[in-house]
Amino acid sequence: MPLHPLDLELPKHVDAALAGYLAERRALGERMEQSFTGAVDALADFVLGGGKRVRPTFAWWGWRAAGGDPDGELAHRVLTAVSSLELIQACALVHDDLMDASETRRGMPTVHVRFAEEHRRRGWLGASERFGLAAAVLIGDVALAWADDMLFAAGLPTDALQRLSLPWRDMRTEMLAGQYLDVLTQARGDSSPGAALSIDRLKTAAYTVERPLHMGAAIGGGSPELVAGLRAFGADIGVAFQLRDDLLGVFGDPAVTGKPAGDDLREGKRTLLVALGVEFGADVLHDALGRPDLDAATVDACRTRLVEVGAVRAVEERISALTRSALDALERTPMADPVAAERLAELAVSATKRTR
Repeated sequence: MPLHPLDLELPKHVDAALAGYLAERRALGERMEQSFTGAVDALADFVLGGGKRVRPTFAWWGWRAAGGDPDGELAHRVLTAVSSLELIQACALVHDDLMDASETRRGMPTVHVRFAEEHRRRGWLGASERFGLAAAVLIGDVALAWADDMLFAAGLPTDALQRLSLPWRDMRTEMLAGQYLDVLTQARGDSSPGAALSIDRLKTAAYTVERPLHMGAAIGGGSPELVAGLRAFGADIGVAFQLRDDLLGVFGDPAVTGKPAGDDLREGKRTLLVALGVEFGADVLHDALGRPDLDAATVDACRTRLVEVGAVRAVEERISALTRSALDALERTPMADPVAAERLAELAVSATKRTR
C-alpha cells in the first residue's frame, strides 16, 4: 500500500523539527549567557550530525497503528513530540561515550574529547580531561531536560499527554537503570549471558523500540491489546537490534560504523557475544577485555576465536529467533491501519540486518 509523504520522508521531518527546536533554545541560551551557546552548538552538532532516527520512526508508526492520520491536524504536533526522543538518545550517547572513554562517534571526536581539546587549545586553567568530562555531563543533562521541554511543548491534546506520560516516565528510568547496570557489570567483570541480556533489555530495547511504540500508540489512544502487541514486538526487536550492534562493535567496518574496530573489546563491554565467547572457551578474551591499548592483531585474534567457538553463530541465531517471535507478535496485533503493520515488519528486518 502507498505511504504518505510524511511516512516516506520521516527522518527529514524529524531533522527539521530538531533543528528548529534547537535554534530556539540557542537563542534563549544566548540571551541568558553568551558562553552557553558553545555548549548548545555542540549538542546541536551531535544531534543533527547523524543518526538513524530509529526511535521517532517507531513512535510514529505506533501512532499510525493506533489510527493516527498523517493528513490530520495533529500530525505535525505528533511529529514534533516523537522527535524529542532524539534528545533522549543524545543524552544517552554523550554520557555513554564519557563512561566508556570513547574517543570517536560517527567518525568525529566525542563531546568530552571535543571540549578537552578546546580547553587544551585555549590554555585554560585546570585539567583538560576534567573540563571535558564536566562539559559532557552537563550537555547530556541539557539534552535530557530539553527532551521533556520539546515533548510537552509540542501541542498535543491534554488527554494524549496524560496517556503517554506513563511510557515516557518508565522509558527514561529503564534507560538509566540499564546504563547503570552496564557500568556495574563491567566493574564486576560479570560475563554471564543473563547479565548481558538484562542490559540489552533495559538499556536498548526499552527506549529504542518498545517504549517509542508504546508512546505512539498512547498518543493515538490505542487499545490495551494494541499496546501489548506492540510492546511484545518492540521488546524482541529491540534486543535483536542491540545484538546486531554488538556484532558490529567487534566486526563492523570503521568507515561505516564511525567507531574504531574492536572498540567494544577495548571498553570491556560484557555483551552477549563476549559472554558466549567466554562460555564457549575463547580464552583470548580474558586478556583483551578492557584494554585501551588493544592492538589490531589481538582484535583480529579475538574475532577469529569468536567465530571458531561458535559465539558469532549463536548470536546470529538469537537475532533470527527474536525477529521471528517479534513478527509473530506483530501478526497477532490488531491495528487500525494495515499500512502500519507492513511498515513495522519492514523496520524489523532493517533494524536487525543493518551494517551500521
